[in-house]
This record gives sequence, C-alpha cells and structure tokens, in this order.
Amino acid sequence: MKAIGEPVDILLVEDNPGDARLMKEALAEAKIRNRLHVMADGAEALAYLRRQDPFAGAVRPDLILLDLNLPGKDGRQVLAEIKRDEDLRRIPVVILTTSHAEADIARAYDLHANAYVTKPLDIDQFIAVVKSIEDFWLTIVKLPK
Repeated sequence: MKAIGEPVDILLVEDNPGDARLMKEALAEAKIRNRLHVMADGAEALAYLRRQDPFAGAVRPDLILLDLNLPGKDGRQVLAEIKRDEDLRRIPVVILTTSHAEADIARAYDLHANAYVTKPLDIDQFIAVVKSIEDFWLTIVKLPK
C-alpha cells in the first residue's frame, strides 16, 4: 500500500486515444494523485508489466484498467497472462470496456478479473465511474505490497 499522499500508479491498457484522454481528464477531476501509464496494445502492456525493453525502469502499477478489445493480443489474453504470472497476479485488474455481452463478463471473471465495468458514454457518468473505481481500489481495499 502506498503512503498517504503518495501518487498511485495506474496502468491503462487502451487503444482508443480519445478514451485514454478521457481517462486522464476523469482522473484529474477525481482529484486522486496518480501517475497514469498508458499502453495502446496488449503486447506492449505485458512488456511494461514484465519490465522488458524498452520498459526496464517501469513502475509496478497499483491498479490495471484493461480494455477487452485491443489490437493484436486482446484484453482477454492479457488478463489470462497476468493472472498466470506469479509476480503479477496480485495486481488488481479492472476490465473497463464498452461490451455489455454476458459472454465477455463471464469470461473475464473466469480469467480472474477483479471487476468488470462497462464504460459509460456520458462524460459525467464516466468521471463518476472512474472516481468509484479509484475510491474502492485505491482507498478502501487493502492490497498486498
């Protein structure tokens, strides 16, 4: 757990630049100090998490926000690899996607996602959702170091 007042590190795996920008704005609006690291595809996210070149100095995130629909290695594959990896599996992974499909929801939980959140289209609702995620995962929940 981070010391009080220390910024939290969030890894956002999102290929849509507009959604990534919206997340940055929502995090700023939520007023929780954070460092947002954005990866645009699954392979890049896994390289970051494993501190592979060019991410040798990458910081271990406190929370991963993962889109399902990514180019190349999709979010389901990324989630499966994270949860199989002894060094990464304890990092909470919140699926943040536009999919309402029951099959996607079930599959995400079968792969041990910590939560599944559907992205709201309205900016105010999106900000509220981001604030709720942060409040829960970064303030209320106790996570292992």
